[in-house]
Amino acid sequence: MRRSLALLGLPLLVLAGCAAPGADPAGPPVAGGPSASGPDHRWEAFDQRATEVADAWRPGPAWRSGYVPLDEATVLTGDPGFDDETKQAFLNGWYRDQITVPTARPAEGTIRFPDGTLRVPLVSAAEAYAQLDQGDPPPCEGRPSTPGPGRPKGGPTIEPGPDGWVATQAPSPCVPLTVTAVTLGSASVRTSRGEADVPAWLFTVEGLRVPVARLAVAPSAVGTAPEGIAPSRPADDGVVAATDLRAVDGNRIDYRVGTGACDGPPTPLVLERDDVVVLGAGVVRSTGACTMQLVMKPLTVTLKAPLGDRAVLDVASGTPLVVRR
Repeated sequence: MRRSLALLGLPLLVLAGCAAPGADPAGPPVAGGPSASGPDHRWEAFDQRATEVADAWRPGPAWRSGYVPLDEATVLTGDPGFDDETKQAFLNGWYRDQITVPTARPAEGTIRFPDGTLRVPLVSAAEAYAQLDQGDPPPCEGRPSTPGPGRPKGGPTIEPGPDGWVATQAPSPCVPLTVTAVTLGSASVRTSRGEADVPAWLFTVEGLRVPVARLAVAPSAVGTAPEGIAPSRPADDGVVAATDLRAVDGNRIDYRVGTGACDGPPTPLVLERDDVVVLGAGVVRSTGACTMQLVMKPLTVTLKAPLGDRAVLDVASGTPLVVRR
């Protein structure tokens, strides 16, 4: 098995301090924004670091002329109508096929950007499926541990023991998604050149309303986003990193930040420029004892203008953020 259960949180980390539960650093969702009594100076550390990140942003030529995706390679083409089992399987990449997946590579495809097109080599459906399928679910009650007549591929083929499966039965759904058809189509993907129509293998999945798309562009044609330059960082100034984007819709951005278990509610913070947007959050900490845990918190900011093809950078690392649904 190549992948385990979907993470509900991130690994435990040592925190410098924790805020008393319920502390509320309420404030405007824009760094340095005005308050009723004048400028808000609580998050000046964010202003400083976000400015450093924005000033250091120097993308290479591929950012404007090539294909640099800012979405994951597996995307949904609409509302899938998940239930608990299918959502768990999708998040973990649990699939089984009931078809013969084509192995022939198709001819070149076309990516359609707002500012033009780009011809790119494509992978086969079989190659895309191999990337899509991240392994089998763990065994659970009532599920056979090995495949058999009339049974889908299941858990491990090694019996529990010193050299075998050591996990206990999964307390959550553990059924794979069943692929019943595949066709070459396209999917809408956020890229460095804006929203693009990208060739994709569309896998029809039993029980889902829409296909699961796996982007079909060959790795040789996929550019990577520059890492960015991390700003100087005080020991603990209450500014926390943005980990990923959840959705982008016009001038609205949904994203997540990682906070300490005892931190107060995070205040969304954003620096907006004509060419770049920097995201993070501010939290109130304390020096009291707290569990060593990083908790993911969803936040939303509304920009002054639609995001368009602007990069969205993390204030802590300076790297572009990717949409992870």
